[in-house]
Amino acid sequence: MPSKSKLIVLSLILGTAVVLAVPASAGGQEISVTAKQKKICVQAKKRYDKLYPDAKKGGTVTVKLYKYTFCPLNLTVKKGTTVRWVNVDKRTSHSVWMKEANINESDRFFPEEIWQHTFTESGAYPYLCGPHWKEQDMRGFVKVTE
Repeated sequence: MPSKSKLIVLSLILGTAVVLAVPASAGGQEISVTAKQKKICVQAKKRYDKLYPDAKKGGTVTVKLYKYTFCPLNLTVKKGTTVRWVNVDKRTSHSVWMKEANINESDRFFPEEIWQHTFTESGAYPYLCGPHWKEQDMRGFVKVTE
């Protein structure tokens, strides 16, 4: 078994443990941000500011979805914070799926639509866009602190 794996006990059935090796990167690691993604996030902010010039800053944290990228890709918030994902793409629909945390995938939301989630438990929440994580590697990460 590779040294960079974690062992997770999936179930105990009749005294037998079923074990699965999961790569360490799957267990809640921040995502490395490329230069291309940084550039996309600058464009996403400009588009968001143009679409929502009167957006209020209080209470929620906004993640913009643009060109198959979550902006920012990594986010740290306090427990009780609501995160709002806003699709600022021009034509593509997206979803948010916190698969590892067993939080159901959102419905697909289209340009200028939103989906939001309030984090009530501290921990690591890697997430992905259901339709685009395999081909486009569209993933994000939220760390929730006390």
